[in-house]
Amino acid sequence: MSQLILLNKPFGVLSQFTDTKSPTTRPTLSAYVDVPAVYPAGRLDRDSEGLLLLTDDGPLQAKISDPKHKMLKTYYVQVEGAPTDVDLQPLRDGVTLKDGPTRPAKIHLIDPPELWDRDPPVRFRKSVPDQWIEVTISEGRNRQVRRMTAHVGFPTLRLVRWRIGNWTLDGIASGTWIEG
Repeated sequence: MSQLILLNKPFGVLSQFTDTKSPTTRPTLSAYVDVPAVYPAGRLDRDSEGLLLLTDDGPLQAKISDPKHKMLKTYYVQVEGAPTDVDLQPLRDGVTLKDGPTRPAKIHLIDPPELWDRDPPVRFRKSVPDQWIEVTISEGRNRQVRRMTAHVGFPTLRLVRWRIGNWTLDGIASGTWIEG
């Protein structure tokens, strides 16, 4: 029987079990998941937080991570500045990044979500407003959401993946996991 693990990956943790590229040791999944033979289905950047799925099922891993399956991924994104719906419309239409056009995204302005504290905290500046948005995409290019928000003039300050397909972070504390 295949295993599926839903991990709430903390900020600063690599989406792999070993770190072979850094002369200093960086935190990896091995500090959080002690289950043999499971591997991440997709990636979540070191400076991003949230839902990471791990499985020992190759076909399921491919279904989750391969963009051809168009599995929806939802992120809560804190951006610098105060975008309006008009400012975010290009993301709904699809923007062209250096690696080509993105598929249209679902974008909503939201109130700040109830999340765990991040360590280290996001830099706060009284003179610069920030806004939370919910972003749902059906691709998963390298740093895609960060590049999309920067493209329309609102750099990402904090990025939390909340949902992949039907799996969510509901009830999963940062640094912990449950079986799915």
